[in-house]
Amino acid sequence: MVIIWKHQRGFMKDIFNKYPHSKPAITTIATLFKRMQEKGYIADNTIGNSREYYPLVNKENYFSSHVNRLIKNYYDNSLFQFASFFTTATNLIILELKDLKTIVDKEIKRKQK
Repeated sequence: MVIIWKHQRGFMKDIFNKYPHSKPAITTIATLFKRMQEKGYIADNTIGNSREYYPLVNKENYFSSHVNRLIKNYYDNSLFQFASFFTTATNLIILELKDLKTIVDKEIKRKQK
């Protein structure tokens, strides 16, 4: 998805060539694309014998749905449990924790208005 978002459109071979050093098999990418199409994340246009793929969802919505699914499936749908794990098990430094607190404080103020 990252490569598709970055370039907005691409044929299988172009997307394959954009992968970093350890490229997966082209059949693996084809399988991933098929699954992403089934889930409604990407679509394609057939041009001759090739397919040009493009995103149907933006990065924020895609990420949001994955995080929400993660919270539901692994943290009993508890945002508190997820936040507790995230802040204690990810080796955040004090500055990062303060930045997170600032984000949360701003959101609290925005929602109180």
